[in-house]
Amino acid sequence: MATLSNKKVAILTEEGFEQVELTSPVEALKYAGATVHVISPQGGKIKAWDKTDWGITVDVDKELSEVSPDDYDALVLPGGVLNPDKLRQNKDAVAFVSAFLDEGKPLAAICHGPQMLIETGMIKGRKLTSYPSLQTDLKNAGAHWVDEEVVVDNGLITSRRPADLPAFNKKVIEEITEGVHHEV
Repeated sequence: MATLSNKKVAILTEEGFEQVELTSPVEALKYAGATVHVISPQGGKIKAWDKTDWGITVDVDKELSEVSPDDYDALVLPGGVLNPDKLRQNKDAVAFVSAFLDEGKPLAAICHGPQMLIETGMIKGRKLTSYPSLQTDLKNAGAHWVDEEVVVDNGLITSRRPADLPAFNKKVIEEITEGVHHEV
């Protein structure tokens, strides 16, 4: 098992994230030794969506206005239909995500999380996957969309759905271990 004891990982989310798409990566990253912060535009607590209804409430560790991409080694974007739709309308959240792509830091997005990547304008030519309903949007943004369990493109890790979480979590840890991915 890779050790991430000296790594800090940001989980950027809003209300309405898919519960398991946050809890599973957080658990895997902490087990691997990483420091993990749940970051949101608002402080306090945010509510999960659990398949068909509201789920657990999660504490926000840091407000987006309190952090910088420089504070973190990697970023995870959980899905859920509501969460990325709210985040993509927040210019500070888009700038935060863009910085990880620009710097080549590992960035992982699952299910509807890749919607946020569209707003960055930085996925043209990148190979990725997502929940199938997003494929047209991602293709229109210039991405090469594929239907695979987990896809890695130069530090950008994407998966389709909660069933892909074991492979997603493993790849996220692997990519964080590798560190910054410079353009080739």
